[in-house]
Amino acid sequence: MYTLYGSPSTAGTAIHWMLLELGVPFELKLLDFDKGEHKTAEYLALNPDGVVPTVIIDGAPVTQMAGLATLLAERHPEAGFAPAPGSPERAAYLSWSFWLANSFQPHFRAWFYPHEPAGGEAGEAVQAAARARIEAGLARLDAHLVGRDYMVGDRFSTVDLLATILCRWSRNMPKPATEWPNLKRYLDRIRQRPALREVHAREGLTDWIDG
Repeated sequence: MYTLYGSPSTAGTAIHWMLLELGVPFELKLLDFDKGEHKTAEYLALNPDGVVPTVIIDGAPVTQMAGLATLLAERHPEAGFAPAPGSPERAAYLSWSFWLANSFQPHFRAWFYPHEPAGGEAGEAVQAAARARIEAGLARLDAHLVGRDYMVGDRFSTVDLLATILCRWSRNMPKPATEWPNLKRYLDRIRQRPALREVHAREGLTDWIDG
């Protein structure tokens, strides 16, 4: 059984969703960020970055949202959430996974925590730059989804899971993901997945899931 450390409406939500999609047994430990539970010595021993998610797998902690989603897909190949190595879709699957994690997700960190990269009076400039880069990334996703139901191939994969969670993070921005027509069509379909709706219910999240 897995143990997931997460917190509502964070990257931990993505892995909570993934575990529900897989239908595997897991224990959920939600950390209260307001109380600093993600910065305790006990938790930092599991995840020195003091962020979520962390999953205990075979007795050892594993971190990073995209890495965990990919690893869980490989540990449960029967679910079909990742193209098999050597398959025609594998290269696109890996490329999009790493782009979402390395080139797109960090801009959200800058948007939500502009003091981290700059601090002081530079916060507004950091946030403005982050917004521009997020919107450019959303435009790229929108263009990719023309005529497509999924990011890679013809079925749901962890790339869709990651893309959806990152799009959710834009929900309160000046131009959220649903302002792009192809992304809205795509997200409207993904938001009907029972496991995504269940994770919202379990974490007490009521915004975004219904439009």
